[in-house]
Amino acid sequence: MDFHSIDNNSARRIAALKQRLDSLKDNDYYFYNQAVQEMLPESKVRVNGRVMGMYASYSYLGLIGHPRINEAAKRAVDKYGTGTHGVRTLAGTLDLHNELEETIANFKHAESAVTYTSGYVTNLTTISTLMGRGDYVFSDKINHASIVDGCLMSGAEFRRFRHNDMEHLEGLLKNAPSEVSKLIIADSVFSMDGDIIDLPRIAELAQKYNAWLMIDEAHSLGVLGEKGTGIEEYFNLYDAIDIKMGTLSKTIPSVGGYVAGKKELIDFLRHGSRAYIFSAALPPAQAAAANEAFKIILDEPERLERLNANTRLFIDGLKGMGFDTLLTETAIVPVLCGTDEKAFELTKRCQEQDVFVLPVVSPAVQEGMSRLRATVTAAHNPADIEYAMDVIYQAGKAMGMVK
Repeated sequence: MDFHSIDNNSARRIAALKQRLDSLKDNDYYFYNQAVQEMLPESKVRVNGRVMGMYASYSYLGLIGHPRINEAAKRAVDKYGTGTHGVRTLAGTLDLHNELEETIANFKHAESAVTYTSGYVTNLTTISTLMGRGDYVFSDKINHASIVDGCLMSGAEFRRFRHNDMEHLEGLLKNAPSEVSKLIIADSVFSMDGDIIDLPRIAELAQKYNAWLMIDEAHSLGVLGEKGTGIEEYFNLYDAIDIKMGTLSKTIPSVGGYVAGKKELIDFLRHGSRAYIFSAALPPAQAAAANEAFKIILDEPERLERLNANTRLFIDGLKGMGFDTLLTETAIVPVLCGTDEKAFELTKRCQEQDVFVLPVVSPAVQEGMSRLRATVTAAHNPADIEYAMDVIYQAGKAMGMVK
């Protein structure tokens, strides 16, 4: 099909995106989909033949390549092969899957857990299975796209409250019919800003207005709490969250997503969510890798200590240089640039000095809020973090962003 010969909205959208990509590439501003050729120690990677410090990684505890995890994955391949016999409900369930779900349930202080093949799918299917027409869903304004898509797919009345604004949320809850099913959903740590949801207050509102509370822990698992078990430990509120969602592809160096909660809830999802019933099971190696990673988080608490120290070094250093890092308290550190062009230019200058950062621009964030979305991990050497900060500072200074 020749899209150039078709005059409709789809063709115009394709043409507009092509024009934008061509413009970025012409100006040497296209930084996406770069292939990592090799993983190296101390959060370094080889990209385009150059060794670079990785400051765009979700591997917050530096577990990618951990020998125990690698060995668990290899043993699983030797025992089960590289795939399963189908979907979980039929011939696809391995004892590995059951063991992983039991590990997750224990880790999250829940009665039961269910796993899916991606974090995106987990949100999509959980929300759309639990909620339907006539129900009400309340979502933080800057929740992840998978949450938004799940809310839209559910067909429920979709209400978005201002970011972390509990007064606005309560106003929306007051205006909803009292007799309908209600779900409040938010990220625990927001993926673009790095700040933390006000769990005590949002849990209080959920209880007051008889709403389910679902929290997405994609960026808090292994990051928050003294032991790294997440936002419940961080706030010491273990019974506040009804639907405990998380991913297996960030701190946990595998792939997939999970929901933990009451046994009745998990049984309902296991027999009612289309993504569980109609998607192939997690491959054996990935299930084994995830299972071992949860154990390592508890066995090696020094990783979380290093992450916290590196996080403070990075945030305090960049703020001290004059950069706006918004309200981040975690390893996700936005470096606000303003315009898309400034974010692209700052990225280019940093990558030229072997600091692998990436820009986040509109429409992923609102216009005027484009940024570097930099991250640190437990694997970073503090001296390398100091170097990265100096590179960002020198580039920002040359561009007139800081003094």
